[in-house]
Amino acid sequence: MLQDNKILVGKGDAPVYLLPSMSNRHGLIAGATGTGKTVTLKVLAEGFSDMGVPVFLADIKGDVSGTALAGTDSDKMRERLHNVGVDPATFKYAGYPCRFWDVFGKGGIPVRATVTDVGPVLLSRLLGLSDVQEGVLNIAFRVADDNGWELIDLKDLRAMLAWLGEHRADFVHTYGNVTSQSVGAVQRSLLALENDGAADFFGEPTLDIGDWMQTASDGRGTVNILHCVELAQKPLLYATFMLWMLSELFEALPEAGDADKPKLVFFFDEAHMLFADAPKALVEKVTQVVKLIRSKGVGVFFITQNPADIPDQVLSQLGNRIQHALRAYTPAEQKAVRAAAQSFRANPAFKTEDAIGQLGTGVALVSVLDSEGVPTVVEKTTICPPASSLDGMDMAARAMVVANDALYGKYKDAVDPRSAYEILTEQAQAAAEEQAQAEAAAEAEKQAKEEAKAQAAAEKQALAEQKAAEKAAREEEKALRAQYKAEGRDKYGRTKMEQSIVKASRNTAKSMGRQLTRNITRGLLGNSSKTVRNAASQFAGNMVSDLIGGFFK
Repeated sequence: MLQDNKILVGKGDAPVYLLPSMSNRHGLIAGATGTGKTVTLKVLAEGFSDMGVPVFLADIKGDVSGTALAGTDSDKMRERLHNVGVDPATFKYAGYPCRFWDVFGKGGIPVRATVTDVGPVLLSRLLGLSDVQEGVLNIAFRVADDNGWELIDLKDLRAMLAWLGEHRADFVHTYGNVTSQSVGAVQRSLLALENDGAADFFGEPTLDIGDWMQTASDGRGTVNILHCVELAQKPLLYATFMLWMLSELFEALPEAGDADKPKLVFFFDEAHMLFADAPKALVEKVTQVVKLIRSKGVGVFFITQNPADIPDQVLSQLGNRIQHALRAYTPAEQKAVRAAAQSFRANPAFKTEDAIGQLGTGVALVSVLDSEGVPTVVEKTTICPPASSLDGMDMAARAMVVANDALYGKYKDAVDPRSAYEILTEQAQAAAEEQAQAEAAAEAEKQAKEEAKAQAAAEKQALAEQKAAEKAAREEEKALRAQYKAEGRDKYGRTKMEQSIVKASRNTAKSMGRQLTRNITRGLLGNSSKTVRNAASQFAGNMVSDLIGGFFK
């Protein structure tokens, strides 16, 4: 509720106001389950919206979605309004300009971030990595950055890790040893994270912080509600997302100095999820962001059950404190109550430690910063009722609001640009094709060599067979001649009588051939000179004689 441009938190001995100019000094809303923390959160969120300041808050149980609906009058509401000094007749119930978001895209506009945006530090905690495994993840991010390979989603990171494992020997002297065991452990953690549904969070289009810092047409700040009913079941993912959001705000927003009111107020519900088992480096990062983000005009309110859930170095940065009841049954719980009481500026009217355990629902101990930045004396304060509905919005009505939101089309569909996965896949395919071509060429060369070798062997075998045949023929001829010689035959196998007959036949044939030739020549040459006739006759006779004689060798 806004009065005189101040948020009316509630009423104790006097009205308690939260000053807009002190809202970026951060705050704490603490208390046991069922003591009224959610109502307090809604009252502050409505007040900031009324003054034109956008708000971000997480809806863990689904009841905060009722901020979009006007509350309803009742006897209890009128009684509460009377107790805080507000006339029920003038109080206006109203719904607020809400925009619903959801990491899983089921109960609101999808929210996405790239793997590079989240970074290796937050991702290592989300994956529960050891120091050595975190080192491998850092190397993967560095090598990807050096090569211009964008890490958009989890498949990009998986591809990058697989590539790093294959080429780890190339980076031993540059970044240190990378073992296949460490790469495998990170890959298994990524698989588990993906099975939890976290893959929906990593991708594009990434969230534009400016879309969370808008005002409605009536000048009220937009109340950005992150649907966390499912997300809260994955504490590490929830904490990682919220811290990423704070980091994004810190990096994206310009310096604002000490403004009259914040640019954005960020409510971090179930803050204990962020700090549970958090490593020292992460706590230091949160502390740094909380310290410095106020200069960017952002106020951060942590909501948790016990202030002890938040590290002291962070708790010391929270100037505005609203403490609902704490129950202390064990020595450890009593110690926590004592510590919570000691964090307030004492009120002489009551003992703070005793009061914390006696507060009723909707009543809190409140200490805020005054205009000089000094904590006010703690007041036992009845918290104002919200103007919006205390009940949650049903999913059908919420789905209609989301579908009609101007930003829904911008973030509805995930896009998958060319990034590390595609680049490394292309390289692997090109390498595989090149290897296949090289193997094919080598196989062809090998086959050609084998064929040439086989042909040479065949030719050698044929030559050997030819030589063997020739040798066998010579041996056979030699043996036959030896046989002929032994039998007194000539080289043709003829007996001496046969030789005589052949010789006589040859001589007779030659004589007949010469005589026949002379007669033919004389008939042909006729009156030619005797010398010419004799020469021609002699030449032709010799030819015929040799031809006929050849038949009688």
